[in-house]
Amino acid sequence: MSEVNLLAVLGATASGKTSLAVQLARALNGEIISADSRQVYRGMDIGTGKDLAEYQEIKHHLIDIVDPGDEYSVFDYQQHFIDAFDTINNSNKLAILAGGSALYADAILKGYRLIEVPTNPTLREELCQLSIAALKARLLSLKPNQHNTTDLLDRDRLYRAIEIAEGEKESNRSAAPFPKIVPHVMAIKWQRETLKNRITARLKARLTDGLIEEVSALNHQGVSWETLHFYGLEYRFVSQYLQGQLNRNDMVQKLNSAIHLFAKKQQTWLRRLEKEGVNIHWLDGNKDTFNQALNSLQSVSVKS
Repeated sequence: MSEVNLLAVLGATASGKTSLAVQLARALNGEIISADSRQVYRGMDIGTGKDLAEYQEIKHHLIDIVDPGDEYSVFDYQQHFIDAFDTINNSNKLAILAGGSALYADAILKGYRLIEVPTNPTLREELCQLSIAALKARLLSLKPNQHNTTDLLDRDRLYRAIEIAEGEKESNRSAAPFPKIVPHVMAIKWQRETLKNRITARLKARLTDGLIEEVSALNHQGVSWETLHFYGLEYRFVSQYLQGQLNRNDMVQKLNSAIHLFAKKQQTWLRRLEKEGVNIHWLDGNKDTFNQALNSLQSVSVKS
């Protein structure tokens, strides 16, 4: 029996992943590695749902490691994950992945190794002559299946995405081998209406806790509205409200609906992950997810 050396706690937004991950870390001598693409940014706390107080004594990794506006890629995340994973293992503790962002979780659970692609000034000079439509077409010809669709919306992101795709295509380098990871994957599921109610309640709480003020403060600190637009739904819609493009009621309604749709996409990704061969142990959110998680571990050997 292979020894499980990574627990992965997945689920749609507002499903209760952080709480379960903390409980498991406390019970199993673990440390948590975030798989959230926005929680890496400092000062983006309410909108990303960091819930730092929930961790208490449990050590966590890959939260608050870069400043808003700094470029942070899946390659960067994979590198930082490997460092954190090795550190946790060398401390004889259990790594627990909690997330989050499908692209980041994929980069770990599927074990594909990314290579570093440097900036290519010659290619960029060529690309700057192209229209957005032409850039999109070029990227999709290189990588038809785009997980991160925000790369298709912004010229600078398109430049970098094409640069990476071209670099990977032309490179004969092989990336360093991925560390041996034996994951045990769990995902929390809720009935659709229950999850929608949880999302709505959480959004109301975040607005009360200062979400609008957080977005305003980030802009005053120099983070442009354009950058905030790409940091997820909360930052996008609140930015539109702060710029006078939406009134408060419309902002709340549109944001709430957009988060519901995002949760649906996350659930679709989980089902696809399962079809692709990842064994997912489903936990019923209406019941005690902690005990369900422990029961799912009875048939495996867990690093301790």
